[in-house]
Amino acid sequence: MKNEGIEGTERFLSPGKGRGLRAVRHFSVGELVFACPAYSYVLTVNERGAHCEHCFTRRDDLFKCGKCKQAYYCNVDCQRGDWSMHKPECLAMCAYGENWCPSETVRLVARIIMKQKVTTERTPSERLLLLREFEAHLDKMDSEKDELNQADLAALHHFYSKHISNIPDEQSLTELFAQVNCNGFTIEDEELSHLGSAVFPDVALMNHSCNPNVIVTYKGTVAEVRAVQEINPGDEIFDSYIDLLYPTEDRKERLLDSYFFTCQCTECTTKSKDKAKMEIRKLSSPPEPGEIQSMVRYAKNVIEEFRRAKHYKNILLPPLLELLEMCELSQEKMGAIFADTNVYMLHMMYQAMGVCLYMQDWDGAMSYGEKIIQPYSVHYPAYSLNVASMYLKLGRLYLGLERKTQGVKALKKALAIMEVTHGKDHHYVAEVKREIEDQK
Repeated sequence: MKNEGIEGTERFLSPGKGRGLRAVRHFSVGELVFACPAYSYVLTVNERGAHCEHCFTRRDDLFKCGKCKQAYYCNVDCQRGDWSMHKPECLAMCAYGENWCPSETVRLVARIIMKQKVTTERTPSERLLLLREFEAHLDKMDSEKDELNQADLAALHHFYSKHISNIPDEQSLTELFAQVNCNGFTIEDEELSHLGSAVFPDVALMNHSCNPNVIVTYKGTVAEVRAVQEINPGDEIFDSYIDLLYPTEDRKERLLDSYFFTCQCTECTTKSKDKAKMEIRKLSSPPEPGEIQSMVRYAKNVIEEFRRAKHYKNILLPPLLELLEMCELSQEKMGAIFADTNVYMLHMMYQAMGVCLYMQDWDGAMSYGEKIIQPYSVHYPAYSLNVASMYLKLGRLYLGLERKTQGVKALKKALAIMEVTHGKDHHYVAEVKREIEDQK
């Protein structure tokens, strides 16, 4: 494939940022800027049986691979389409049985290696940026990241060396893992549930802003980039690499740790939303600055502690109750200083809501969702997937609890955002419209 570019955009050298993407024509809010098929992708293990391994379609009547009996497909066409990528994994799963446990990153890198073996020309995913041009930032990685990288490299050899011939040398693999960690994407559904991991080279060309003018959503294994602000000719096109809920210093720390740059966007220099995001409870005796800083440190520690606990605990009722208790106790402690609209309070409310949903405690989940939704609408940009997904979850909870009027109202608010972020022809938008129509 020749380098034909992406209509309406061009690759350029962005001052202070390196290469980037800019518009050469006007894009309206909600307009598709470009679509990019995944160069390589992998369905997350937890969604097997619910989504097709090849096209990521969600359906109930999938059939399983006759060999490994773990991968599921819509039909023979999808199975054939995926076979060249699935074959080494299929053989490895059959060989290792219950001991087969590579990380999702390892599985994705294995597929990239297989794709590179059969690909000699520029792909439709690389109209402006080749995968081999990805930044690896090996010189900026600390010992912890390097150890994780080496563990993934060892796992790749362990699980795939007998099933993929001529695996690249250690230096090439180290660079590839670093490139994927810094440029990979997580594919999510309409409720922001994790479906899989992928690399979209042209999407990775966009630089970051905490006030992005585009948003990335997914239609199967294709990334779609839509304008969420008016974009004029000459404007740089900015995506957001991170969750924008948090205050400036948190965002900067996350960007520096994961992407190795210090953000200088307008949102980070003005810190315009920080006061609202760090709202302090109205008390007769206001807390001292030191007390607030101490509580921020506690909040960050408990967020990390919860993340680790959620990762390592088996999803059984007693551990779930422990996770819920952790959320409740942290909210109680932070609530002595932080207002309910404070982003650290909202973070733990969101985690508690997730645990309630998993436990099928619908009333508990609804109660948390009702506390979260209004502050989310203030803290996030106008067209936010986080706000849309929260309205969607609330709407579905209300309908399940037979609160029809509230349910329809919440779904309509989700729909208004999704028609911009996903496009009016997206199957998720059609699903929400059907849910609303079913209530008439």
